[in-house]
Amino acid sequence: MEQTPTYLKVLKKPIGGISFVFICLVTFCAIAANFIAPDNSLHANQMHVSIHSKPPGFSVQLLKIPSPSGEIIEEIPIDNYYWKDSQLYYRSYGSSEGYYQTIDQNAFPSNLTPAAIEQSYIGEQKFVWGTDKFGRDLFSRMLFGARISLSIGFIAVLISLFIGVILGGLAGYLGGRTDQVILWLINVVWSIPSLLMVIAITLALGKGFWQVFIAVGLTMWVEVARLVRGLVISIKEQTFVQAARGMGFSSVRIFSHHIFPLLVPSIIVIATANFASAILIESGLSFLGIGAQPPIPSWGGMIKDHFRYILLGKSYLAIIPGLAIMSLVLAFMLLGNALRDALDIKN
Repeated sequence: MEQTPTYLKVLKKPIGGISFVFICLVTFCAIAANFIAPDNSLHANQMHVSIHSKPPGFSVQLLKIPSPSGEIIEEIPIDNYYWKDSQLYYRSYGSSEGYYQTIDQNAFPSNLTPAAIEQSYIGEQKFVWGTDKFGRDLFSRMLFGARISLSIGFIAVLISLFIGVILGGLAGYLGGRTDQVILWLINVVWSIPSLLMVIAITLALGKGFWQVFIAVGLTMWVEVARLVRGLVISIKEQTFVQAARGMGFSSVRIFSHHIFPLLVPSIIVIATANFASAILIESGLSFLGIGAQPPIPSWGGMIKDHFRYILLGKSYLAIIPGLAIMSLVLAFMLLGNALRDALDIKN
C-alpha cells in the first residue's frame, strides 16, 4: 500500500491547509512589500502629519515634489489646486480656506506641460487601512512589519534548533557526566522566565534589529534540547543502533545517519511552535520599546504607539496589528498541530 506524503496529509486537513495557505500569503506579501505597498519608501516611513489618524478607506490628493534628478523628495496632501502664470497654487489639506502656497512650473521637469505635471505628480491616494498618528500609510507599515515577525521567527528558530539539537543530542547520546552538566544547564535556563531572559540579553547586547534575533534564539533552545535528549535516550537503545555500534560505525555516523533522521518529524513540530512563540516575544519586546527600533515598522511597536487611541474612538490603529499578530501565531500553532497528526506513525 502506497503511503500518502506528509504534505498531502497536512493539506487534506482543512485547518492545516488553511493555516499553510495563510502563512504562505503573509510570507509572499512580506517579501513583495516593496512592490505591493502604496508607500514603498524605506520602512514605509513617508509621513503626512496633516492626515494623521484617518480612518480606513480615507482618500486624499497628493502633490509629489521631485528633485532635480527626478526622484520624489516630498509628498504634500492637498485639497485644491489651480494654475496661474506658470505657477501652481495649491492648498494643503486642513489649511485655512483661502491660504494657498505656490510652486513654480520649473520645479518640475522642463519638458512637461501643466496637464502632464498634473497627470504625473498629482493624484489621489487611498489609504486602505487608514493612517497612523504620524500620517503614514498603515497598510504599507503592516506589510513591512510582517518582515520583522517572519524574519525573527525564522532566524530565532534556526538558532534555537542549532543549539538545542547539539546540546540535546550530546546529553542523550553520551549520557553520564555530560548529560548531568547539560541537564543542569537546561534546568537553570528553564527556571528563568523567557521574557525576562530576553530582556536581559537584549539590554546586554543593546537595542537593535539583530540583537533581538539573537536574544530570542538564545532563550528558545531549551525546549528543543529537552525534546531531543529524551528522544535520543530512547532511540539509542534500539536494536538497529546497537547493530551499528557492533559494526564499528563511529558515533558521528550513528547519530547523523541513524538517529537524527528519526528526530526530524518532532523537530519540525516544535519548530512551528517556537516560530509562533518568537513572534509573540518580539511583539512584546517591541511593545516595551526594546525590540525593533523606529522607524523600522513592527506590529508590536504599532500597538505600543496606538494603544491609547482605543479610548479615543480610533481603536483600529491598535486592533489591526493586534489581529495580525494573533492570526499569524494561530496559523503557526494550527499548522504545528496538523503536522503533529500527519507525522504520527499511527496515522
